Amino acid sequence: MKQTVCLIIPPSVFLLDERVFMTIGILRVAAVLERADYAVDMLDLSGIANYEDAVRDYARNTEAVHFGITATTPQLPAATRIIAAIRSVRPDVKIILGGPHVTLVNAAYRQERRDGIKGRATRAFEKLCGLVDILVTGDGEEAIFEALRSDARSVIDADEPKSALFLTSARLTELPLPARHLVDVESYRYAVDGVRAVSLIAQLGCPFGCGFCGGRQSPSLRRVRMRTTQSIVSEMVSLYQAYGFRGFMLYDDELNVNPKMIEMMNSIAFAAANLGVEFRLRGFVKAELFTAEQANAMYRAGFRWLLTGFESASPRILKNINKRATLEDNTRCLEIARHHGLKVKALMSIGHPGESAETVEDTRKWLLEVQPDDFDVTIITPYPGSPYYDFSVPHPERDGVWVYTTNGDRLYSYEVDYTKVADYYKGDPDGGYTSFVYTDTLSPEDLVRHRDFVEKDVRQRLGLAFNPAAPAIRYDHSMGQFGARLPANILRSSAMPSEKIQAAVV
Repeated sequence: MKQTVCLIIPPSVFLLDERVFMTIGILRVAAVLERADYAVDMLDLSGIANYEDAVRDYARNTEAVHFGITATTPQLPAATRIIAAIRSVRPDVKIILGGPHVTLVNAAYRQERRDGIKGRATRAFEKLCGLVDILVTGDGEEAIFEALRSDARSVIDADEPKSALFLTSARLTELPLPARHLVDVESYRYAVDGVRAVSLIAQLGCPFGCGFCGGRQSPSLRRVRMRTTQSIVSEMVSLYQAYGFRGFMLYDDELNVNPKMIEMMNSIAFAAANLGVEFRLRGFVKAELFTAEQANAMYRAGFRWLLTGFESASPRILKNINKRATLEDNTRCLEIARHHGLKVKALMSIGHPGESAETVEDTRKWLLEVQPDDFDVTIITPYPGSPYYDFSVPHPERDGVWVYTTNGDRLYSYEVDYTKVADYYKGDPDGGYTSFVYTDTLSPEDLVRHRDFVEKDVRQRLGLAFNPAAPAIRYDHSMGQFGARLPANILRSSAMPSEKIQAAVV
């Protein structure tokens, strides 16, 4: 009999719509488990309001003794409640926690150990150790097999480039495609330029050093690993053949760090022509690396939308972020994209060291001047593994406050219990943000007020609508009382695929 492993995707209750992008990392872990002849039960709790009830119902009726949970930092409060729900009915099982948050906290913890201190990262890491049986940091595709061993270590570090568990570009390319048949693909709603779309990942890692960005101390999140062009195009073709997808969101940090990006664009265009269809694509680019040649190739491949983290229109703030792109680079990027028929969503943020009413106003005026096709403005929070977090020091007078200094400017942040709080991550763009940071001239309340004004004023002046929200749905207990057969939008199993799911595997 195949050994069953249950993998869990926590809800993202902080998002306006949770059923937009599938969680690709854990679907890759599921794929390698299936290839190794494990049976995988996937609990996809995205958009499920009473997700703890679903977890308890499943745990009561399953024979699985290993539960693997992935979590970003904003998902951790939900993941913590999921762990408690499992423990309440199955205290005998082994619970494994991996994903970006564990990796970020471990990177920050290692930094503190190098510095010979025990600070907030050490406290956060120790709290994670107390939550579950095993922590997996870094790449999970090989580490999962170590975690399933009866003599598994309590911390499995796959965030070390010298480790056999760390994915190389060649190993990333060789991995089976993400096990999308283990989620309810039809329930995910996303489109690129009106074409139904799905997300995929062509490369891992971002080499840049932006101060607010998590993972700058983590090799698995900092070191770029790239799949071959052939493997990326083959995945697109298989998704078109299995599900009819013609739209693709490439969820890589910066597509144009790949020196073979134009080659990849040409191959995508060729594949679409062979299929007799037009693809529609969306993805991220780095502004100062963006060229007319790239834009032309992207448009031919089917790109119609680009996302770029411009962050700020203040040269002072861009310097403090260590963004590397200048304001002129950012403006030129938008002009190149517009000239080649590409729409741009400008990703802006406030709350950086030295932020003031004047620097926020610089951002508002720039948005009105360059008129992006869409934008958002968020308030930053220092994540573990980011320079803003890792290189902060305790405030000399205020308990629970940390200070990061760069170029003589300061950022103050409150210590956050990530197992309980996710209010810092985005929010309703029409009002609903919470700030856990402040500067010398702007309080947390000031930052929220300025953010809300920029969002509303620029959207009104440019005629841009707010993104609509999609409410979470409820799991009906009556549907989950017979064995582990929860509704198909929550539970999918490799042990009992439907005909449609089997077709999608081919």
